[in-house]
Amino acid sequence: MTGDAPHRGAWLRSIIVISLVPAAALLLMMATGALAPRPGLAALLATVVSAAVVARIWLGNLARLAAGIRAAAAGGDVPNLPVTPLLPSVQDVADGVTRLARSLAERGALVERMRRADAAIIEALPDPLLVLSADRVPLRANRAARDALGAPQGGGTAPADVAVLLRHPALAEALGRALASGHPAIADLALPVPMPRDLVAQAIPLDPPLADGGRLLVLLSDRTRERAVERTRADFVANASHELRTPLASLIGFIETLRGPAADDPVAQQRFLQIMAEQADRMRRLIDDLLGLSRIEVSEHQAPAGRADAAAVARSEAEALAPILAARKVSLALDLPAQAIAEPADADQIGQVMRNLLDNAIRHGRQGGEVRLSVAQGASRDGRPGIVIAVADDGPGIPREHIPRLTERFYRVDKGRSRSAGGTGLGLAIVKHIVNRHRGTLAIESEEGVGTTFRIWLPGG
Repeated sequence: MTGDAPHRGAWLRSIIVISLVPAAALLLMMATGALAPRPGLAALLATVVSAAVVARIWLGNLARLAAGIRAAAAGGDVPNLPVTPLLPSVQDVADGVTRLARSLAERGALVERMRRADAAIIEALPDPLLVLSADRVPLRANRAARDALGAPQGGGTAPADVAVLLRHPALAEALGRALASGHPAIADLALPVPMPRDLVAQAIPLDPPLADGGRLLVLLSDRTRERAVERTRADFVANASHELRTPLASLIGFIETLRGPAADDPVAQQRFLQIMAEQADRMRRLIDDLLGLSRIEVSEHQAPAGRADAAAVARSEAEALAPILAARKVSLALDLPAQAIAEPADADQIGQVMRNLLDNAIRHGRQGGEVRLSVAQGASRDGRPGIVIAVADDGPGIPREHIPRLTERFYRVDKGRSRSAGGTGLGLAIVKHIVNRHRGTLAIESEEGVGTTFRIWLPGG
């Protein structure tokens, strides 16, 4: 082909005609996401180059054919013409382009099905999984991760739980190792908020990266329950051996007395049997509270899933405590709305919180005094909607230095008075762990000589 302008124009037009259909098909597939940009651009470039070569051959053949026709018309020698066409017909080209487009569409559909299958498998994994970019920004999370951490489905600002997780020094170091070595790295994590949790994190590098830029997988295994069970078993043995020693020693001593010096003394027998019954009942309450506290601690890291009407629960607990109120000659003042919904919440555990706080107020308040129970709508310190449960007494109050330790196991401000009142020293510890499981807050206000108020906020509205 000559190099003058008309021939160049014909060549460019031929390139456009030949490459138009396959180029349009490739651009459409890239626009719809069926074909990745990099392979798509490479295929587009190859199409244009191939069209240029084909157009040059095609125009050359046409020029030779035209020269032969002109020579024949002038009566001259006819140059050698190609016996078979060097180029396929237009229909053959169209058919080939159609087959190519169909093949690429089928391949794109297969890739999309595989991508959906991968996403479904990741979503169904029972353990939390996060997909991070190379700069450790969370891109995707499965359902378990969203439930455990509030992680994003795709992009956006990471919630506080995810931010705390990714800032953990042990995980940050494991992510760095995985990226540098190209091999998975493991880290043990202890997260203090919103609930203490023990996790094992695996950082898995991805090469090549995912289509959305995912460069790292973070697979989390929650070991909180297993380690809580281990701690609970050890704590139960230690606490039981310590707290049960006193009533058990009393029972053994009274049994020896009844079998010896008081064997023929009916009056002493009745008095000792009454004391033994009280000590045995104390041991029963202590064991029940220890077992209840152990169960709550094991599941404390898992938020409840139901909802509860705190006002209805408060009315029910007030009626159940009527005999104790009458025995102590204490009046109960209720300030309850028609309805106050806590969500997510466990109605039985909210009832246990109210029961323990009311029992604590009755036992440690003023005999013949008043206990007040109220439930109202209220926001948390950070503005989240919820409900506020308050239990107040008019007892002697609690010195300020004791307030931070009131929710510790077996902590007593006045040990003698607490034991004589029948307390086990575990009621407020149970309250604290139930409130933690509900992601709520507990505040204690007390003034000596005036009384004490326990105020609990729970999410809901």
